[in-house]
Parts: sequence; structure tokens; C-alpha cells
Amino acid sequence: MFDAGQAEPAYQLYRQIREQGGHQSPQQLLRMAYVQEGRNQYPAALYYLSLAQAGQPRQDTWRKMAALAQEHRLTGYPDTWRQSLTITFRRYYNRLLQGLLVVAVVAGTLLLVRRRTAGRAWWTAYGAYLAATAVFLNLLAPPRVGLVARSHAALMAGPSAGAAWLTTAAAGDRFAVQGKQDIWYRVRWKGQDAYIRTPDLVLID
Repeated sequence: MFDAGQAEPAYQLYRQIREQGGHQSPQQLLRMAYVQEGRNQYPAALYYLSLAQAGQPRQDTWRKMAALAQEHRLTGYPDTWRQSLTITFRRYYNRLLQGLLVVAVVAGTLLLVRRRTAGRAWWTAYGAYLAATAVFLNLLAPPRVGLVARSHAALMAGPSAGAAWLTTAAAGDRFAVQGKQDIWYRVRWKGQDAYIRTPDLVLID
């Protein structure tokens, strides 16, 4: 239907699939973003683009997100060489992690089989390898992000309505999510922690 020019009916079917918990490919998500952009619903378009990017990191998708964000003066979409390098790394993150784990299992099995002949140096090297793999898994994993779902969402200095007001976020602004406290998400804003109400932020899973 989409290829035949019936983008709106196709979007409704894609949305039904999503509401029913069905799997959606990055291509479907990109098509949903296309329809929402055509409606001038850029926050929704950025949401679907973000989902597609999370499932399949691509430079073209990010550039589209950055262009929309620049057009509507949104924050959280850097278009720099560092971001390009990060996208390339995340594209191969799962494959690299799988390779590291396979090597860890094979090496551990061999050491156990030859535990009587394997010297301390081999066990030390294996321990260092496991530590490096753990660092890769925990420190280099893609960060959790969220998009502001409502206009004029308040960013506060603390998880309380009585905390100091920092700024007002626009629908579509993107933040790295550090954690959750009660009804507040802790996010990074200009290098510092800020808090936003959970209904005002949609997580990208």
C-alpha cells in the first residue's frame, strides 16, 4: 500500500501492528516517520526515527533527525564527527559483543580442560580479558534516551515541584536518561543533572 502511494492507510496498519505489540522493522518505522513529517507532526516523526535508529543505527537516519531538530530548534541532536563515530560504533556494537563473549567462552573452556597445565599467567590474562569485556558491556553500551512528549515541559534542578526551575523543554527535545526517582526522570542537560516528569518524556526502547 505504501509503495502504491497509499501512505496514510499504510500508516494506520503500521500503527495497529505497534499497538498490538507486533515486531516492526526499521523500514516500517521510517515510513511512519515520513507520514508524520508530512502532517507536520515533527515530534512524532522524530520518535519513529529514533526507534528506527535504535534498532538499526545509520548515518542517514541521524542526519534526517538532526535536520528536523535544527529546523525546529530542538536540542539533543548533535551533527558532529564524534556523533558520526558513535553511530558507526553502535552499528557494530552487538556483533563485537557477541564476538567477545564467544572468545571468552572458548578460552574459559580450554583453560578448564587444561587447568593442570595452564600457568598462572594464562589465568591472569583471561581475567584481564573478562574485565575488559565487562567494561565494554557496561561503559560502552548505548545510553538510554528519551524524547520530550509535551510542549513547555519543565526541567527542574531536583525531583520535586518545589525545586529550582531550570528551563522549559520543547516537544521533540532529546535527553540522555540517567535514572528514575518517583515520578521523575533524571536526565542530562548542558552537562548537569535535571529532572522531568515521567509523563513528559517518552523513552526510546
